[in-house]
Amino acid sequence: MPQRVLATAASHRPANQIRLFADIGAKYARFAIERESYVFEQRLALKSSDYPDFVTALQAYLAQIASTHDRQAIRHGAIAIANPVAGDRVRMTNSPWEFSIEATRDLAGFDTLLVVNDFTALAMGLPYLSPHELRQIGGGKPRERSVIGLVGAGSGLGVSGLVPIDGGWVSLASEGGHVGFAPQSAREVYVLDYAWRQYPHVSAERLMSGPGLELLHRALTARVAAAPAMLAAPEITRRALADECDLCRETLDMFCEMLGSVASDVALTLGAYGGVYVGGAIVPRLGDYFDRSGFRARFEAKGRFSELLAGIPTYVVTAETATLTGTSAILNAQIKRRAGAATLLDRVREARASLTTAEQRVADLVLAQARSVVNEPIVAIANRAGVSQPTVVRFCRTLGCTGFSDFKLKLASGLNGTIPVSHTQVKRTDSSLELGAKVLDNTASAVLQMRDQLNGETIQRCVALLRSARRIDFYALAHYGVVAIDAKYKFMRFGVPAAEYLDVHLQADAAGTLSRGDVVVAISGTGTLREMIRPLTIARAMGAAVIVLAPRNSPLTRCATLTIAIDHPEETATEIPMIGRILHLAVIDILAVGVAMSHGTDPSAQPGPTSDSQSDPREPAPDFTRLTSHSR
Repeated sequence: MPQRVLATAASHRPANQIRLFADIGAKYARFAIERESYVFEQRLALKSSDYPDFVTALQAYLAQIASTHDRQAIRHGAIAIANPVAGDRVRMTNSPWEFSIEATRDLAGFDTLLVVNDFTALAMGLPYLSPHELRQIGGGKPRERSVIGLVGAGSGLGVSGLVPIDGGWVSLASEGGHVGFAPQSAREVYVLDYAWRQYPHVSAERLMSGPGLELLHRALTARVAAAPAMLAAPEITRRALADECDLCRETLDMFCEMLGSVASDVALTLGAYGGVYVGGAIVPRLGDYFDRSGFRARFEAKGRFSELLAGIPTYVVTAETATLTGTSAILNAQIKRRAGAATLLDRVREARASLTTAEQRVADLVLAQARSVVNEPIVAIANRAGVSQPTVVRFCRTLGCTGFSDFKLKLASGLNGTIPVSHTQVKRTDSSLELGAKVLDNTASAVLQMRDQLNGETIQRCVALLRSARRIDFYALAHYGVVAIDAKYKFMRFGVPAAEYLDVHLQADAAGTLSRGDVVVAISGTGTLREMIRPLTIARAMGAAVIVLAPRNSPLTRCATLTIAIDHPEETATEIPMIGRILHLAVIDILAVGVAMSHGTDPSAQPGPTSDSQSDPREPAPDFTRLTSHSR
């Protein structure tokens, strides 16, 4: 199992940091509050059908919390939901509930409301489980610091994974339960054919879920030409466990076997040598019936890869609060990424009493309508608060910001608990509004992730190389050529000879003319363009420095003097890099502004060399080591 992370006494939070958590499924919404990390109190399950929407259920739970002080002390909340999460509007797949994340946050009076997929949350909870909260079924020992797989059946079929990174884990926001069902026997082919008569696409979830148990039972009933029996999933399970009905037992046996095939598919797809975990609402309730079922045999039944799979352990998750634990871990990580121990909103609230009367009006506006403040210009903020623009600037500087723009950036960062950090695929069926929202959400998410991952020390060293360069060449291919062209014009402003080369043959020829003191900047979205390796190798041999902008550990980075890692996985099916180019353009801007600052040059000045554009290379470069709290 993954290395467990134990809560310590230091994890205890004061009463004014109580947090609310919810786990929303198709039938129940389970709530709890948390005073100490991963210790959940006042747990309550509300039946979804008793409430018209989630907000009403949330209000009902808050009304039942015994202490009014507790209700007022909740500043942060997080929801795990059995649904994809993309953008502000959440529409549940297996329930009529839908809600706006931002409107719900505002109505509840929270500073943060994080919404994540429930299986993403469950995956993040795995490292916090103790041995007695798991039951191993077959396999050997997990490989240390390896990918972990997760599957689970309930109202749907959840699939996720856990990928180890330095100092922690990253969970995968997957909808793997909707992959096509792959039959493994003549009986399963019959079931697939039966399901096809009702559904044009038969996913794994269609058969391996609560409703899937019912469909599976109907198919097996038709196969033996028995009288139709419309049994609900709980009754099918009860009869099977009690050995009261052969057909129910066959249904449950087949369910367990097919789940074993899905689990092994996940293991092979993810390379889950750290084990595959089985959660959800159904399997943990089956007890040792599941252990004796054909699950494990089907897990290992992969032909040439059977021996490999035999060594991978599988576990049943028996912990009742594993999803809430994972949700708490994700919320902790979101809050930790913000500057300082408190959010900017917390600082505004704490500083309000010490502000001038005019500045307090700005503070009140920020606390009441933080999201709109992020999106409005300073003149609008001043007008709405009834103060002057210099008052707004003084307010921002009182809070430790350099100005209004810096304040808005930090405020937006503090509010990103309501922005799902994920990538949503644009579909042909999307409306113009949906398409625009997805592109902007994906871009904002990617920019925020890159900001947290940038290494300030590397940026500073790159700026030092570029500011003293005698010549700068930019190498790129295909769609990234526009980034190289943009970079050339930016750096020409500093009076340094700059050129772009968008053909590998021209790149190799140009590399042969380089010498010590020259710099090549290689730009690639994938880092796998091996044809660029030769020009970069020549450049290094001629004594030039090479800065590579590409995903970390990609082939091109092996040619680099310095690498700025840009790890955005582009959707290759479109063959048109959108967000990746924006991230590369942003990094070029960071480098250009850094060089401009060290030269004493206005970055917005018109291009063209000036007589004093080359400042003393011994002058210290700007300090970028504080660019991010995640510098590595």
